[in-house]
Amino acid sequence: MRDTLGVLLAGGAGERLFPLTRDRAKPAVPFAGQYRIIDITLSNCINSDLRHVYILTQYKALSLNRHIREGWGPVVASELGEFIEILPPMQRVSKSWYQGTADAVFQNIYSIGSEEPKRVLILSGDHIYKMNYALMQEHHLASGAEVTLATLPVAPNEVSAFGVVEVGKNGEVIGFVEKPKETAIRSPFNPDMVDVSMGIYLFNTDVLLPELMRDAEDPDSKHDFGHDILPKLLGKYKVQAYNFVDENKQRALYWRDVGTLEAYYEANMDVASVAPVFNLYDKAWPMRTRPYQYPPAKFVFGEPGRTGMAINSIASAGCIISGAVIRNSVLSHDVRVNSYADVDSSIIFSHGNIGRHCRIRHAIIDRDVHIPDGTVIGYDPAEDKKNYFVTPSGLTVVTRDYSVYENPVSPGFLGGF
Repeated sequence: MRDTLGVLLAGGAGERLFPLTRDRAKPAVPFAGQYRIIDITLSNCINSDLRHVYILTQYKALSLNRHIREGWGPVVASELGEFIEILPPMQRVSKSWYQGTADAVFQNIYSIGSEEPKRVLILSGDHIYKMNYALMQEHHLASGAEVTLATLPVAPNEVSAFGVVEVGKNGEVIGFVEKPKETAIRSPFNPDMVDVSMGIYLFNTDVLLPELMRDAEDPDSKHDFGHDILPKLLGKYKVQAYNFVDENKQRALYWRDVGTLEAYYEANMDVASVAPVFNLYDKAWPMRTRPYQYPPAKFVFGEPGRTGMAINSIASAGCIISGAVIRNSVLSHDVRVNSYADVDSSIIFSHGNIGRHCRIRHAIIDRDVHIPDGTVIGYDPAEDKKNYFVTPSGLTVVTRDYSVYENPVSPGFLGGF
């Protein structure tokens, strides 16, 4: 992977994860207690021996920038020319912010060119999966492709969320349709499934850069890889599909877009379960993150009715479960849950404090939130809506100001770490 440059797109606003993205970038949202969402893709990069990575940021990126600097800078060896580097919008070739995925890469075309890579791997910073990008590159080189798309088989009723890839019998891409409502296209490898794009693209650099420049000059373009770049490549270059090889090593392929609150919640509930589908404990494919200097988690009191314990849950470093019961939940760093409280099927971000006798279920509690003694959350959606953000499915999200949000507009910076 020495001649390949990774370009990780981490600048999306993440509106569907509001209010968790009100004050932080989507890739910076905590995941599985001690990680951030972006850590999953970056771990894939390191495990694939991809050690030249640009991260393109944009919205509310302060906490993301700090996380990358303090957690990922030490992972690579700068003296060997390795880097994981943040590129904010610099308006070097445009006076606007990023207008789409292709425009984001185009606006950094000089930075890409300065590295003189033979290939550029485009990645997204907001998916949960395990993938060896080196295997994708081997396929790319062996097939003689100029562009390779990573594909995933999905059921036909799910295609509206993806770019549908029409694949020939020899793996060549012969058609591409971005997020159709339905399609008659079927996978040549499984006639019951449809091959869709994972948003992972490997380009020969001498193909990518000219196409980005042509797209930038097109006033009718949305400047998006799926809508504009990829369809125009067909018939012009050799474009191949690469079937996703899952390093998670489960029966079913695991790839999750955690772009909605419900999808994000379910992915966290999975890792806290007895037999999670997404395995964080695989030593052959380690997940890395920024190290935090907190003491070990502690569980105290064991008297009847006041027993500190966690069942089918994740309790990160610094947590104190003081005479409370935690079930099916994920606790980030430095969370305290006080006596007689009951937390069930919930996610609590770092530095949270749950008061005595609280009852919380099916909820996400944001960073630095202190829940007063005796508070009940997640049992009466109508009552919760008076103070918190409640999704149509009944998931309650509690933020630091306990405001009811009618529109996903940030009222101001409150930290977002």
